[in-house]
This record gives sequence, C-alpha cells and structure tokens, in this order.
Amino acid sequence: MIIDVHTHIFPADIRRNRDRYFPAEPAFKLLYQSAKSRMIGATELLNAMDKNGVDKSVIFGFPWSNTATYQSHNDYIMETAQKYPDRVIGLGCFDPANTRAVAEAERCLAGGLCGIGELAFYRSGIDASALEQLAPVMEMCADRNLPVLIHTNEPVGHDYHGKTPITLSQIYGLIKRFSDNKIVLAHWGGGLFFYTLMKKEVKESLNNVYFDTAASPYLYDPAVYNFAIKLAGIDKILFGSDYPLLAPEKYFSEMHQSGLAKNQMDQICGLNAKHLFNL
Repeated sequence: MIIDVHTHIFPADIRRNRDRYFPAEPAFKLLYQSAKSRMIGATELLNAMDKNGVDKSVIFGFPWSNTATYQSHNDYIMETAQKYPDRVIGLGCFDPANTRAVAEAERCLAGGLCGIGELAFYRSGIDASALEQLAPVMEMCADRNLPVLIHTNEPVGHDYHGKTPITLSQIYGLIKRFSDNKIVLAHWGGGLFFYTLMKKEVKESLNNVYFDTAASPYLYDPAVYNFAIKLAGIDKILFGSDYPLLAPEKYFSEMHQSGLAKNQMDQICGLNAKHLFNL
C-alpha cells in the first residue's frame, strides 16, 4: 500500500477566485499569487493517485487566518474524506493564532478528521508566542493520540516562496514542549535529524517525531534518504509529495536513485503511515 501523507486540495470557489483571498491572507498570496502555483480539487487528486499508483492520500487545506474561510475549507476536506473513505485521510487546518482555532480543531476531529495539519507560521518562526497558540490544539491531539503535521524548512540555502524564518532551535523547542505528541515535520524537518549524531538528548527527544519527504526533489540530493534512514530511523520517514507541487513519480525515481531496497521503499511509502494513522 502506498500512502502519500502530504497533499493539498482546495474547494472550487478558491481555485476559481484565488485573487479574492489575497488582501486578507498575505501568507496565501505569498504561496499562490503566481499562476504557476497549482490548486486542485478532490477529483484531480484521485486521478493523479490512480496514475501514480497511490492507494491513499492524506489531504488538508491551508492555514487561513479568516474563520469563515478555514471552516469552509475544512468542510470540503471532511466531505471529501466521507465521500472517499478508502482513498483519503483528512486533517484539519487553520491559523493557530485565530481566536477560534481550538474550537475548529475540536469541530474537525469530531467530524471524523484524523489529525491536524499542515499548520504553518509562514511569516514568522515558531517562537514563544506560536508555541502558546499551539498548546491547546497539541493537548487535544495528544489526548486522542492523533498526529499533528507542522510546516518546517531548512534555515539555510536559497530562498523560495513559502520558506519561513524558522530556526532549528525553534523546531527543537516545539518538539521538547510537546514531547507527548505524534509530530510530523514536513519537508524533512529542515534537516533536524542530522543532530541525532549528538551524544546527548536529541535522539531521545525525537521519539515521537516523523519526517515527511515533501518537496525533497526540489531541495535535497537523493542521498538524503540514506542519511535519514541511518540517522532518524527508517520507521520515522513518511512519503509525502506536496501534490500538486510535485508528482509522486519524482519521489519514487529518487528513491530508486538512492539505492533503496524494495522493503525500505515499502516502509517509507506506506507501512510507516499505516502505523501512524492506525489503519
């Protein structure tokens, strides 16, 4: 079974009228003002899954600041998950700084979604204020043993839309603060797993942490898979495509280039996610 843990779908109104949302949502504008930034709906995702041999996808929206917008988007995620229960797994998404964020997390989980994410702080790092905003949502997910997917990125290298002013220290602070949570760090966690080479503390602190591969072909040499297996452990790596940013076949090709054995690819591409989501 192949499970893609990182895909985005949007309701038709947002896909057709993206410009309407730019004035009130600067983070959304940052990522989607270019016509090259694709947005798809459920049907397009399912077609791509069939084309690429993906059995299930984890779907979510965007961390909107506006309450009505994230509620509408989460409704679409819930409707899609209810319509295609054998093909998709839904997560609830919103801006944690919104005063109704906790109520929305409760609504999403009560509505059958299987966790929260992709939560992001596109215009700031994960600072002390962000941790306080996250706390009640993280507690809710810990109590239910449900994962939270967090947008992270490497703090060095080239700039690109969606690269946040985050530090490895902030990512590590998030993990330490919410050590009881199952946390998925998107985009290889900014490379945090390299610090498991330290003799004290880090390796143990990452016990409940998973790393997804989203955008890997844009960011890393295929050798990253071998390093991640050695340092993070193969049971902590999750295939995520960030579709429609990149097609799954790009990732499968790079896994082959890196020399992964079939059993290793099976674990990364499905078995780990199956365990994480209790399928």
